Amino acid sequence: MTLIRALVVDDEKPGRERVRRLLARDARVELAGCSASGAEAIEHVRQSVRAGTPVHVMFLDVQMPEIDGFAVASVLATELEPGAAPAVIFVTAHDEYALRAFESHAVDYLLKPFSDERFHAALDRVIRHIKAGHAHALMSQMQALIGGAAGLAQSSDAPAAAAGLRRTVLDRIVVKGEHRVRLLPVEQISWIEADGMYVKLHTRDGQVHLHRGLLGSLDASLDARRFVRIHRSAIVNIDLVDGLRQDAHGDYVVLLRDRTEIRVGRRFRARLQARLGQEL
Repeated sequence: MTLIRALVVDDEKPGRERVRRLLARDARVELAGCSASGAEAIEHVRQSVRAGTPVHVMFLDVQMPEIDGFAVASVLATELEPGAAPAVIFVTAHDEYALRAFESHAVDYLLKPFSDERFHAALDRVIRHIKAGHAHALMSQMQALIGGAAGLAQSSDAPAAAAGLRRTVLDRIVVKGEHRVRLLPVEQISWIEADGMYVKLHTRDGQVHLHRGLLGSLDASLDARRFVRIHRSAIVNIDLVDGLRQDAHGDYVVLLRDRTEIRVGRRFRARLQARLGQEL
């Protein structure tokens, strides 16, 4: 590897420009781009992977509208293979996020306003991690952590250090119709399907509702006792799973009560297996 490709993600232009200028001073780094939102950053990383020019590290602002930095890291750690997911350095003006950043296995954490020296120390650290292959291991840990976060939140024996992972579990999802906004109870949902920057909420009565948001962010907010992600593009309500079948290639397909069939992604088989308490 000759150059480290870096993506700068911040909804405020001065923040993006400061990091961009600092990166430009380092001959080891190539600027992959600057993103003004979490959604834009996710799409940039996806496209870079498809193009064979992956982003190696993201300087990722925490507080951004719609999709914050933690949600961006969650989506990418879940969707991408560990070798394709970028390392993360969180950047924020709020020190209360520090514990959660390190619990997310970020390589480093920059608290605004940071000095040039502090920035370059973080850059040196992440470059060492990337060249040694450690960043991929960190993303694997993050993926496992995201998958188990719900269980920690439900356990009374969870250590105090995990408190930063505890989250509010959604019981309703906002669905905007033509003339009104509806609060859809999650128990009415049979499965959820990714659709670009939206998700399709398939309900028990056969209706489909469009909700603006990313599947990974929604996955992190739903009750893990009821909903399980079985594919990069699908989450199912485990209460409505009627059975499983195996195809000729050894892959599993979930059968819902309404006869919907959804393929289980190989990377998500372990999640379903853990939820069912049975090896597949």
